[in-house]
Amino acid sequence: MKKILDGSRQCEKASDFDDISKEILVTATSIFQCLIVTQVPFPDGIAVETRLAKEAWHEACKIKGIKVKLMPPAVKILLLRTLHLSHLKEVIKQNQDLVESLKDGSAFAFKDWTSKTGIYKSKLLQDGINIMWFANRNDEGVVYHKYFNPIPVEVVALVLTAIECCIDEWSQGLKEDIKFTLATYTSVYQGHFGSLQCFQEHTGPYKLLEKLCDSLHDRARLHAGVEALITMMSAVSRIGNKAFDDVIREYQLEEQDDAEASESGSQM
Repeated sequence: MKKILDGSRQCEKASDFDDISKEILVTATSIFQCLIVTQVPFPDGIAVETRLAKEAWHEACKIKGIKVKLMPPAVKILLLRTLHLSHLKEVIKQNQDLVESLKDGSAFAFKDWTSKTGIYKSKLLQDGINIMWFANRNDEGVVYHKYFNPIPVEVVALVLTAIECCIDEWSQGLKEDIKFTLATYTSVYQGHFGSLQCFQEHTGPYKLLEKLCDSLHDRARLHAGVEALITMMSAVSRIGNKAFDDVIREYQLEEQDDAEASESGSQM
């Protein structure tokens, strides 16, 4: 590459310096995206985008210490980045809509949140209980099973509240950390607890809430790698058939011994 007398480099066409042009294009692309998001996230015309593309290109040339003419193909490549930003806007809007749909009537608590069927059968609910208290055989839900058998309604409400907190982190379309604090989520917990009580009242004759809590506990123990308590208890308390077979053999041996003793006595 030639240098002019003042030490700067001559202006050349991008097609004359393919490798160098690619290097500038990479830098210019990053600068262009920064200009778009910090100045006009929603450009209202190609003229604005083109102006920023030129500015990004010139800034990239300055950084590299090279002067390369900006050609139309490079402009087109830079302008494609605004399409990516448009896609980002669509994703953000979709995430916001999804959060709204999941929170509407606590749809996330249903097995099928779109049709709102399978109330309190969401896989998220079971997964939350499994992870928190039944991760393995030595976890608190197994060791101190008397507190978790069946799963208390308070625990169900707490896990539902935690799930809602995770959903809230996407309320702006992009994930942001939200602290799961008493001040922020006490009212949310109370809302879920109240809904569970209403569910119990409305389905009382069928004992659906009790069955739900029993099922959550049994599945959690299975996840932890231990048997359901009812199976363990019945296995311990039940006398097996082998014991009955043994007592028959014992009786037969006793009968045989008695017979032999009687026979020996009569011969004397």
